[in-house]
Amino acid sequence: MSISQGSPTIKFGREFPFYTAVADQTVKVRLMGAEDAEAMLAFGRSLPEEDLFFLRVDITDPDVVAEWIRHIKAGNTVSVVAESNGEIVGYANLHYQELRWTRHLGEIRIQVSPAWRGRGLGRLLLREVFQVAQHLGLRKIVARMASSQRGARVVFESIGFEAEALLADAVIDSHGRTQDLILMSYDVTGFVT
Repeated sequence: MSISQGSPTIKFGREFPFYTAVADQTVKVRLMGAEDAEAMLAFGRSLPEEDLFFLRVDITDPDVVAEWIRHIKAGNTVSVVAESNGEIVGYANLHYQELRWTRHLGEIRIQVSPAWRGRGLGRLLLREVFQVAQHLGLRKIVARMASSQRGARVVFESIGFEAEALLADAVIDSHGRTQDLILMSYDVTGFVT
């Protein structure tokens, strides 16, 4: 999958990049590519420790970001990023595989800079990856979060995700305290933009 950052390109049934207002500022929304490695590392390193702890991978590690980009190139991850003033301020990933028994399933992972939370950026990024999921023919999207991530849960619930499973004490934080892991899901085929 080649990603053009120059002129607009149609990908996944959508023109990228595009500009939109979020609260009182304009953001550029585009697909992530190999040229974004340093910008993503800078974004990761700007996040508070508690945000980094609950990510599935360490996005402050250059090797991890390089692996992320390999997944994008391989076609089993689509990453939509939001930029403001040339810096990444949020992203949403859609991970999917072509295994026969889970080829209908995708997983969303999302992170928004603390300064941009509560402004609608997370919802915008979720909407974009939903459209990508629909374009790819995925039927169900899941998201995982620790029970302490209340803000994330509220955002996902606000667009129709429902808690599907709770794994008691499945997450352990940096202080050795356990938390429940919540699995939320959404039927993509019923999503209305």
